[in-house]
Amino acid sequence: MKEKIWLSSPHMGEKELEYVQEAFATNWIAPLGPHVTGMEHDLEAYLGNNVHVAALSSGTAALHLALIILGVKAGDEVICQSLTFSASANPIVYQGASPVFVDSEETTWNMSPEYLELAIQDRIKNGKKPKAIIVVHLYGMPAQMDEIMSIARQYQIPVVEDAAEALGSTYKGRAVGTFGDLGILSFNGNKIITTSGGGALISANEGYIKQARFLATQARDHAPHYQHSQIGYNYRMSNICAGIGRGQMEVLPERVARRRYNFDFYKQALEDIKGIAFITDPGKDYYSNHWLTTILVDSDQYSVIDIQNALHEDNIDCRPLWKPMHLQPVFKNYPYYGNGVSDGLFDKGLCLPSGSNLTDTELNRVVARIREVVKVKKSSKNIANNPISCVTFALVTALATFL
Repeated sequence: MKEKIWLSSPHMGEKELEYVQEAFATNWIAPLGPHVTGMEHDLEAYLGNNVHVAALSSGTAALHLALIILGVKAGDEVICQSLTFSASANPIVYQGASPVFVDSEETTWNMSPEYLELAIQDRIKNGKKPKAIIVVHLYGMPAQMDEIMSIARQYQIPVVEDAAEALGSTYKGRAVGTFGDLGILSFNGNKIITTSGGGALISANEGYIKQARFLATQARDHAPHYQHSQIGYNYRMSNICAGIGRGQMEVLPERVARRRYNFDFYKQALEDIKGIAFITDPGKDYYSNHWLTTILVDSDQYSVIDIQNALHEDNIDCRPLWKPMHLQPVFKNYPYYGNGVSDGLFDKGLCLPSGSNLTDTELNRVVARIREVVKVKKSSKNIANNPISCVTFALVTALATFL
């Protein structure tokens, strides 16, 4: 079997091990420590916009704390983008609140401002003003933040930006995750940089970040003994993981550049194929890290399943787009506002291998397999539609079998 080509595997630089060894040498083998503080400072410097950062155990933990800080409680409603990974919606339910799902728009595949406002108006009409809005920068593509923030401010609803997939992406020159009241990042093993497992909460509101750090360390009160006046969580990042992250931060610009290179490679190699389309930066205001390169397949001669199966047969990792939350069994009974854009994207979309450690040889192998599928399917279609060709094909096949 051919060597596996992964969708998005970890890619270490040169300094990660050095930071980890320093943690061992100084015996900082514990939650918190100087690398945690250092990584928070590294992220603050990279993101700019006077944000503050709390390094945490996961992006999901960051989302959960964001909702707690915003006062989301049992019985509340929180608007959430439907086309996303379930981790964007799960923390809403952790709080005993109910998600209200909003469809995507076709330009960025992210939350539709039109249906966002419709959802807000309808929930208010039903006596339930949403407590927060969770917008996702899907696959690294920035959402339409001007429109979304304008609507949120008009109705005075706080915004949480799920930028788990979008570190390195910008909107109008500003890092995504810094527009909302709170933003979250993920450093899971498949993300653009990794701490093995980890995440971060970001906000221009320093009070929010101080509160997050307090809650993430079991909400221990300032006292000479262990005293707790609030429920806390074990959500802080470890010093070892932060050491990995500090090394990764040093190569982040290179990782973004390589992911964008992968996207350009695929687009140039496949742009002549009718029926395969790419989502591109909509204009100069948008700068996507292209964490994953995604395609839409819309052809009557071959399907997205044909391509997916062929890649898997060649030991090439690929995956469908996220299944929208409003179609998930666990969320099927919650409100949804939209016209089916995310349903269509799920039906036709595919994520291609996009790791920053992919070689040109591996990228060419992916492209060759896709082109082979398209060619074979087109040939089969043409034969099936041509009676003479069908007879010839059948005779050749029978003769080959006989011989």
